[in-house]
Amino acid sequence: MRKVNIIGEPLKNIPWQEKPGNCNMPVWRYAGNPIIRRSPVPGVSRVFNSAVLPYDDGFIGVFRGEQTDGIPFIYLGSSKDAVNWDINSHKILFTDDKGEPFMPSYAYDPRLVKIDEKYYIIWCQDAYGAAIGMAETTDFRTFKRIENPFLPFNRNAVLFPRKVGGRYLLLSRPSDSGHTPFGDIFISESKDMEYWGHHRHVMGKSSNWWENVKIGAGAAPIETNIGWLLLYHGVTGTCNGYVYSMGAAILDKNEPSKVIARSRRFILTPETEYEERGFVPNVCFPCAALCDSDTGRIAIYYGCADTCVGLAFTTVQELCDYIMESSVSEPGEREEGKK
Repeated sequence: MRKVNIIGEPLKNIPWQEKPGNCNMPVWRYAGNPIIRRSPVPGVSRVFNSAVLPYDDGFIGVFRGEQTDGIPFIYLGSSKDAVNWDINSHKILFTDDKGEPFMPSYAYDPRLVKIDEKYYIIWCQDAYGAAIGMAETTDFRTFKRIENPFLPFNRNAVLFPRKVGGRYLLLSRPSDSGHTPFGDIFISESKDMEYWGHHRHVMGKSSNWWENVKIGAGAAPIETNIGWLLLYHGVTGTCNGYVYSMGAAILDKNEPSKVIARSRRFILTPETEYEERGFVPNVCFPCAALCDSDTGRIAIYYGCADTCVGLAFTTVQELCDYIMESSVSEPGEREEGKK
C-alpha cells in the first residue's frame, strides 16, 4: 500500500510504547492500563469515555465522571505526560452567552476538538430526550454553551478538526429515547456552528458479528493524505448483553460521507479483565486519539467497561494497511450519502 502520512502538527511528547512481539493486531494496549482507575476524585465513583488534547506544554482532558449519586457530569483534567492525570474534583461549570450559569441536567461521553483557536466540547445530555450538547472555550477556565445542534434523539457527536469546503462537519448517530438497539453514523455541516443541515449517511451496522447491532463515531477524525481516518465503536448483542468493540474506516477527504475503505475486522475488542469486567461489562469505547505527524504514531484513549480509562497504540501506516487489506463495503457506502 502507498505510504500514509498524518496531516497535522508534530507531537514530540506523545505517549508511546513499542508493539509487543506477540501482538498480531494493528492496535496494542498500554502495559500500565488502566491509566485512570475507580474513584479518582471525591464524589466520583468512575471515570471513563473521555477525551484529551495537547495543550501548552502538556495535555488537557474532559472526562466523564460518574458521580456517587449516579448522575454523570464532565470533569476537567490535566497531565504532563498524557498518562498520569490530575482530575479536578469539581465538574465543569457551563455558562450561556451572557456569562450566566447554564448547566445541563447531566452530561456524558464528551469529545474534545480544537478548530482554529477554539476548543469545542461535545457531549450527550438530556434535552427532552437524548440529545447533543456543545460548548466552546479558549482557555479552559470559562466554558460557553452553544445551542444544541439537533433535536432529540441523537448521540455520539464528533466534530472534524477543521472545516471542509468552508463548513464545519459533525458526525452523529440518530437514536431513540432508550438504550438504542440500532444506529448509523451520519454527517452534517454548518457555516456558523449554530445551524446544521445537509445531512448525509456515512455508514451503518454491517453483517460482521462485532458491529451487527449499531455503530457510533469515536475519536475526532484524523486527517491523512489518503482520507480521514475514523475510529468508531461497533456493537453486537449476546445472551449476556451488548459487546462494544473498536473499528476503523477511511472516509473521502473532500466528501466524507463517502467511505473509501472499512475494516471487516475489529481493531480492539474486550479481552482483558478491565475491559470485560466492570459496571457495564465488555466495553471498548474510543473517544480520543493523539497523533504525531512526524512518526505517524497514534495514542488512542478508550473507556473500559464503563469503569475506567484505557490507552492503546498504533501507527497510521499499520492501521490503514489493516483497513485496506480487509476492506469491505456495504451497499451505497462509496457514494455520497444522500437520497
